[in-house]
Amino acid sequence: MPQRTTATAALLAAALATGLAGCQTGGQQGGIGNTGGGAVLGALGGAAVGALTGRDAVERRQRALIGAGIGALAGGAVGYYMDNQEQQLRRELAGTPVAVERQQETIVLTVPSGVTFAHDSAALMPQAQQSLDEVARVLTANPQTTIDIIGYTDSTGNAAYNQRLSEQRATAVANHLISRGVQPARILAVGQGINNPVASNATAEGRAMNRRVEIRVNPYRQPMA
Repeated sequence: MPQRTTATAALLAAALATGLAGCQTGGQQGGIGNTGGGAVLGALGGAAVGALTGRDAVERRQRALIGAGIGALAGGAVGYYMDNQEQQLRRELAGTPVAVERQQETIVLTVPSGVTFAHDSAALMPQAQQSLDEVARVLTANPQTTIDIIGYTDSTGNAAYNQRLSEQRATAVANHLISRGVQPARILAVGQGINNPVASNATAEGRAMNRRVEIRVNPYRQPMA
């Protein structure tokens, strides 16, 4: 696991003052609450803030969701809600580079870096912005979910640099979604750097697959008492 980075005092103070570096409910597979590494960033008004431990971020998002008045899903409603949202995402993202995968209750959107960012850049390219606009429309129409945004790189170059780049790219995606109306309380962004490759870093094709941002959409449940 990469070492957690620390935020500047000013950014951390802003996060604490607003309380919008929110939380994820526990027990969801594949979410930020289970990754354990990287710098977890809350998104505030289009700007990245924070750098909290995973558990701190989970607790803060929970409070932010309650404060925002977002209702939790219960029981049998979860499956239907996520099925319907998956269908919407597949329909809206057909023909785009964004891959849609279902992992139990979680919907995973994989945004390849090659069509999202220029080399060594965290600035979203126009094609990526258009695809993320479609994602944002579905997410705003389905508010009873939390959103984990996780940036990854390949293993080329300095690991610390790759970690920072993965954080910046995850934050860029988060901020774009927020700018299109997705509530900041729902979102956490994390950089995982060179961790969790999906292909071999020994080939150019594999490295291209490893450079990605994942958007993990999870049903929002009330935590167990």
